[in-house]
Amino acid sequence: MADEIRAEMVANVWKVVASAGDTVAEGDTLVILESMKMEIPVLAESEGTVAELAVHEGDVVQEGDLIAVIAA
Repeated sequence: MADEIRAEMVANVWKVVASAGDTVAEGDTLVILESMKMEIPVLAESEGTVAELAVHEGDVVQEGDLIAVIAA
């Protein structure tokens, strides 16, 4: 089963911390978004392997856009 991580707001992708193939635990930071001068970490909601990372540094994400997929 895969867990899709989606953007909760419009923001810029400031920093990509994880890479496809990385093993992550629940609560690990995947990406850091920037909106209105605030840094917002996007956290893994479950443990597993990052199957897909759909964003790159400098991208702009809209609410609901796919950020990453974590496979159990």
